Amino acid sequence: LGQHTFTKMRVALATLGCAAAVAGLAPAQKVLVTGAGGRTGRLVLEKLSNDYRSTFAPIALARSTKAQKKVAELVPDATIVVADVLDDVALEAAFAGVDKVVLCTSAVPSIKILSIIKILLKKALFFLFNDAGRPEFTFPDRGTPEEVDWLGAKAQIDAAVRAGVKHFVFVSSMNGTQPDSFLNTIGRRPDGSGGDILLWKRKAERHLVASGMAYTIIHPGGLVDEPPSKRELVVGVDDELLLAGSGPGRSRSVSRADVARVCCAALADDRALNTSFDLASKPVGDGTPTLHARDVFDALDGRSCDYAVVLPDPPSIFAAAPASSPDL
Repeated sequence: LGQHTFTKMRVALATLGCAAAVAGLAPAQKVLVTGAGGRTGRLVLEKLSNDYRSTFAPIALARSTKAQKKVAELVPDATIVVADVLDDVALEAAFAGVDKVVLCTSAVPSIKILSIIKILLKKALFFLFNDAGRPEFTFPDRGTPEEVDWLGAKAQIDAAVRAGVKHFVFVSSMNGTQPDSFLNTIGRRPDGSGGDILLWKRKAERHLVASGMAYTIIHPGGLVDEPPSKRELVVGVDDELLLAGSGPGRSRSVSRADVARVCCAALADDRALNTSFDLASKPVGDGTPTLHARDVFDALDGRSCDYAVVLPDPPSIFAAAPASSPDL
């Protein structure tokens, strides 16, 4: 290009920049959605892509190329990066230049088929067994709660701090104050390690609170696959919704799509900063459906979960095996 044409282009670009500044426009903030290959993470990614396009530029983090392909199929226009949450170097690259984060990673158990067969046999022989028992679960290699929900979450929080992330939204789970919850027994090994998903999540939450980053921690109740905006959302702190019991108008469940709506609303609402809360919903047909997710912050009214009580760490899968006694 000639010097005259080049100068005209620079003037035009500068004029556009000034016009954008005058109009109050700002570049979209980069939001990294981790665990985007999961059901909740995908819904967060879709919501940001469809309804917050002018405000946020979402980036999906997938743990493997297999998860990357899955995200690409479900959200074709998504920007995707691949990084294992236990790989500090890969996380460093993935978090570079990111403004905000929504963490949706979680350990996912698989059912032991043999345990189902045992239950079915016991039910068939009901006259011999009064209790058929419960299904048994296991977690995959490098996929235990300690690895994913504590070490993996910690690595993401630390990477976000180093990258200068401004706001970190953490999708955790209700029941974190209840060490005796059945959920903590899932995947537990004979030595006591391998399970305790809620306790490891809670430890990661405390690490986020202590990190100095602005945060929002959301504790959903039981996740169900339903359309959004069909239920009235309710919020609480310190598992008060769970401890209130069941009854008319009460529910311990919440739609994944509504959790995604609240995550996105939190990114855009200063009232969500430095808050930790429980999220559930009334049964369908009870109450008035919550059409605007930001309304949960009005209902929360400045309350936040208390982290003063620190529960002991569960047994670690990395604990050294006791030395065997020498032969006498």
